[in-house]
Amino acid sequence: QVQLVESGGGLVQAGGSLRLSCAASGRTFSNYIMNWYRQAPGKEREFVAFISMSGGMNKYADSVKGRFTISRDNAKNTVYLQMNSLKPEDTAIYYCNTGSAWGQGTRVTVSS
Repeated sequence: QVQLVESGGGLVQAGGSLRLSCAASGRTFSNYIMNWYRQAPGKEREFVAFISMSGGMNKYADSVKGRFTISRDNAKNTVYLQMNSLKPEDTAIYYCNTGSAWGQGTRVTVSS
């Protein structure tokens, strides 16, 4: 089972940027597709972004398309989520995921 640990969350003003990281351990990282999800207060967890094993393919939720970029460094066993032009509605706990494995999440708060 792969273990996932997110970091990089924090408080930022609207229009600002943050970069989230998710470090993986336990198995061969390059064998796993990776996802980012988020869960806002009082809402269900929702998909944010996907990246293929090689990093050559990705997919985004419509709500973040053009503002967020997912990437990975297989040599560092890490997946990233660069978040630009942040909006208050991006406030949530962000989780990385592969298969049944989830990290503990990192909190992002965007103030207006």
